[in-house]
Amino acid sequence: MTGIEELLLSRIRDVPDHPEPGVMFKDITPLLADPAAFTALTDALAEISVRSGATKIVGLEARGFILGAPVAVRAGLGFIPVRKAGKLPGATLGQTYDLEYGSAEIEVHAEDLSADDRVMVVDDVLATGGTAEASLQLIRRAGARVAGVAVLMELGFLGGRARLEPALDGAPLEALLKV
Repeated sequence: MTGIEELLLSRIRDVPDHPEPGVMFKDITPLLADPAAFTALTDALAEISVRSGATKIVGLEARGFILGAPVAVRAGLGFIPVRKAGKLPGATLGQTYDLEYGSAEIEVHAEDLSADDRVMVVDDVLATGGTAEASLQLIRRAGARVAGVAVLMELGFLGGRARLEPALDGAPLEALLKV
């Protein structure tokens, strides 16, 4: 385990039975409250984004905003929020995706992306991969290219990587931590 992995893991708190019994929630708020850990995380995700040739960062609602915005600033790139349906003003491009029970929709301002853009998706956790997969579809529908997906933590037991790999179409998926 590397020094950054140890630092990040030491600042993630396990919260049993949240949001429902039997679930072990990975709380990143202690990491965000620690300036050294938050800076290390931001720097690591910015390095991945620059290495990938990204021109824009997409942050997925809601914790992807917390991570993606400082990553974009650190990397010198633009930041694009991908929000739940109905949260963005004006014209949007939407993408519906399936959840365990039902479906959801995310949206983006398509005019914020162009054919010249290579977009890195930043989020806190890769779980089942549904939201990330929908964001990749949105990016491509807006005319941009996918540079990859970078997350703080991958919950490997939920199978998100396997779901996401076809949608990545060869673009990298990088997780700083795998649990």
